[in-house]
Amino acid sequence: MTGRTLAELGLDEAPRDHPLAYPGIWPADSGLLDGDRLSPLDRLVYDDGRVPVLAVGSNASPAQLRHKMAEFGVTGTIPMVRARVTGLDVGVSAHISRLGYVSASPVESPTTVRELFVVWLDGRQLEVIDASEGVPLPDGNFGRAWLPAPDVRVGLADGTALPGVHAYVNRHGVLHDGTGTPRRHPGERALLTELLTESAELRGLFGVTPEEFCARARADAELCRQGTRLFAERSWAVASGLERYVGAQQTGSPGTGSSLSPPLM
Repeated sequence: MTGRTLAELGLDEAPRDHPLAYPGIWPADSGLLDGDRLSPLDRLVYDDGRVPVLAVGSNASPAQLRHKMAEFGVTGTIPMVRARVTGLDVGVSAHISRLGYVSASPVESPTTVRELFVVWLDGRQLEVIDASEGVPLPDGNFGRAWLPAPDVRVGLADGTALPGVHAYVNRHGVLHDGTGTPRRHPGERALLTELLTESAELRGLFGVTPEEFCARARADAELCRQGTRLFAERSWAVASGLERYVGAQQTGSPGTGSSLSPPLM
C-alpha cells in the first residue's frame, strides 16, 4: 500500500527531535502503527493480551512512538484508536523534560470532553512506555494509573465504552493558571512563551525565548532539575486530582515487572 508512510502522511516529525512541536502531529483518525507505516484498522478493541493506554501528549504521535520502540529494539504493531474521553483534561506537567519541553499530563475534570487517542499495547510495548515515563524509578516523573469507568468514560467510534484505561499521572503534579486551577496545555511554543513571560526566575535559568528554553534544557539535566524545583518552591504546582488512582508501582504487563531501564528524560 502506498501513501501510508509517516513521511507521506506528514506524521514523521517527533517531539523528541523537535521539542517546540510537542506534543507532535496526531493522526486525523485511528490507525495501525507498524514501524514507519500507519494503516487503517479493522477493529477498535484489542483485548487479546493488549491493554488500553490513554495518550494525552506525545504518546499520540506516531513518530514519537516509533522512536520509543526503536530505542529498546521492540517491534510489532500498535493500534492507535481515536476516542471521546469524558472526565479529564490535558494539563501541564510540573517538571521539565530532558528532551527540552514541558510535557502534558492528565487532570481530573468531570465535565470536560476531549478527543484523545487510546494506544493498545502488548506487554513488551507497555514496558517501553512505562520506562520512557519513568514509572520504574521511585523518583520518576510519572506513575501509571488505572482510570475506571464511570469516573473517566472512554467511548470509541463504534459505540464501545471501555471499562477503564491506563494513563500516566505526573508525580510532581501539574502547573496551575494562577488561581489554583490546572492550566491547559496549549502547545509547546505557546506554553513556554506564557511561562517565560510570567517568571523572571525562569528566564534567568532558560533564556527569554522558547528556542533558548529548549536548547538549554536539552543540554543540561541539572538545569531541568532546577526548573522543576522552581515549580515546586514557588507553589506553581497543584495536584491533578488523579493521584488516588495510582496504585503500587507496577510496570510491564499487569502482573509482571519491568526489565527495561528508563532513558534520560
